[in-house]
Amino acid sequence: MKVNEILQGDSFTVLKTLPDNYIQTCITSPPYYGLRDYGVEGQIGLESSVSEYVRHLVEIFREIRGVLKDDGTLWLNLGDSYAGSGKGAWKKKDKQFHGYVPDPKSPQTKIKDSTFKPKDLMGIPWRVAFALQEDGWYLRSDVIWNKPNAMPESVTDRPTKSHEYIFLLSKSPKYYYDHEAIKEQAIYGTQDIRGSKGSFGPLQKNRRLDRPRGSFNGKYGTESFRAIRNMRNKRDVWTVSTKPYKDAHFATFPPDLIRPCILAGSRENDLVLDPFFGSGTTGIVALEHNRNFLGIELNTEYIKLAKKRLSEIQMSFI
Repeated sequence: MKVNEILQGDSFTVLKTLPDNYIQTCITSPPYYGLRDYGVEGQIGLESSVSEYVRHLVEIFREIRGVLKDDGTLWLNLGDSYAGSGKGAWKKKDKQFHGYVPDPKSPQTKIKDSTFKPKDLMGIPWRVAFALQEDGWYLRSDVIWNKPNAMPESVTDRPTKSHEYIFLLSKSPKYYYDHEAIKEQAIYGTQDIRGSKGSFGPLQKNRRLDRPRGSFNGKYGTESFRAIRNMRNKRDVWTVSTKPYKDAHFATFPPDLIRPCILAGSRENDLVLDPFFGSGTTGIVALEHNRNFLGIELNTEYIKLAKKRLSEIQMSFI
């Protein structure tokens, strides 16, 4: 049984070597369409069209559905792209301007697809999600990843994009999902925050505390109220800051983003898969929470980087 390993190769090929009903949950972020050239043959993201990109991902995740346990889940992070206005694949980071320099040798320096008008938001995350749904997955939730420190954009004709999606998909209608493990603080807890009549005024100590928690006092319920419980079911907007990693010139998962996925999608000692392993954040968070991991990565340089990071976290357990 392969656990806590990184398998080198393209995901579609490597997944075929794994047994069925092997993985409890898959947490991953494939290369986004037209964003960056990772410098290896067979990479995802530089297809000539969006439809080809979507088809490739559907084929890969069909293999993942085969290796998932019947009660397994897939947590899929994807960002969107604009037609004709992307800077294309990145070559290196420009530290002076805190940005990235386009690679003129990249096979795709602009996002071009004749089926889209220039400047169109391409809706790629939802195109992939709907394609996976049509291929047999159960599409259960669209989580909004809200980035409070999103990269600034020099645009004046639309809002700056500051979110991505995490789709929760399942293999079966009933699946393992530990909602208790990821409950969050109720917005007001059980304190009484009711103010003056008909308003959301400031907290007034000892004011009408004899009323039942959760009760309203206005004709149309316009006053604030005390939460019945301190904890609530996790909402589908997650505010998580991006976390740069100094040794990598590509985007890495913030650990706080994937921690809820691991806690809700797996039990201790379960096996967590990331078929686009990158620098290994999924494996690191899995180990921190007593899970096992299995990574697949095409780029050998990224495997070296991931192994370095994983060795550091494994040493901390000794």
